[in-house]
Amino acid sequence: MRIRAERDDLADVLARAGRAVGVRSPLPILQGILCEVSGGKLTVTGTDNEVTVRTYLEVEVTEEGRTVIPAKLAAEAVRKLPAGAVTISASNGEVEITGGGPRFKLREMAIDDYPKIAEPTSEEGINLDGGQLIKAISQVGVAASSDDARPTLTGVLFEGGGDSLRLVATDSYRLGVRDVEGVTTEGSKLVPYRALRELGRTIGAGSMRVVLGEREASFFTDRGQLTARIIDSAFPNYRQLLPESHTNRLTVDKAALLEAVGRASLVAEDHIPVRMAMHSGGVELSVVRQEVGEETEMLEGEYIGEDLTIAFNTRYLTDGVNAVDDDRIVIETSDPLKPGLLLGATKKDFRYLLMPVRL
Repeated sequence: MRIRAERDDLADVLARAGRAVGVRSPLPILQGILCEVSGGKLTVTGTDNEVTVRTYLEVEVTEEGRTVIPAKLAAEAVRKLPAGAVTISASNGEVEITGGGPRFKLREMAIDDYPKIAEPTSEEGINLDGGQLIKAISQVGVAASSDDARPTLTGVLFEGGGDSLRLVATDSYRLGVRDVEGVTTEGSKLVPYRALRELGRTIGAGSMRVVLGEREASFFTDRGQLTARIIDSAFPNYRQLLPESHTNRLTVDKAALLEAVGRASLVAEDHIPVRMAMHSGGVELSVVRQEVGEETEMLEGEYIGEDLTIAFNTRYLTDGVNAVDDDRIVIETSDPLKPGLLLGATKKDFRYLLMPVRL
């Protein structure tokens, strides 16, 4: 195998595939990336047996072939070479990376040990705007759990029905729901969020095709493909958590609310909630931490309903406000002990349900 390509393009394709590599895997081979050269194209594959990323690059080919090289070391070696053309060649158990003078020689990894990965098909599935999907995933993803002991809660539910695709995630303390209009599909699949958050950094946005299979979810763009193993478990019945209506409604400026909660969090850290006393004219935010001090401020807004004081975890509240794609935030409540609902004042396609902290 011998190829030649521009340094930046080559570093990019190696790094993108390398994002799927299992750096903590007990199998050393999974710390490598598979490089295959055929027909004027370099295909680079990285996997941890749960998530697989394939990326492509048109290159100048002197000799076709296949090799497996250490993912992180190869990407960094190419990136640190001088700007310009870089040559990669593999033979006799060594991979040589040269460009602008410096030369790296890396040992090839055993290609026969690399897992056999089936080629997913993009013939069936749904077409959509990749940028729109990635943004929707990031909105609900803040509510996904990172606790591997509860795998069901580490995924994002892709739920079809009607003329929209619904994405849902929850860690049992908050719930994110986003409707992507104009996307028609049937059934539902639970896809790991840790894979989905890599979409933009591995295969990019633009036109995207999504195939939700029985065991795997695959995402295709002209830059490559990402495949993730479906989480085989039942997602919680989130619909019963979404209230049909609330009795109280606060509307405030998003930027002002973020700044106010940010100041409160200086005192609160993660374990002290911020109190929100809602009343005509707006909301008073306050935090009291006995060993440190307190912070209080009034935030102007529009409020409809009975006076009410409710408390939220500052980080969870900040995540939800940030996820709402609107200049003004609506917080709907009915009781200090029942979840509050965050959404945009004009955009209703995203909802964030947040459990309160008992005072």
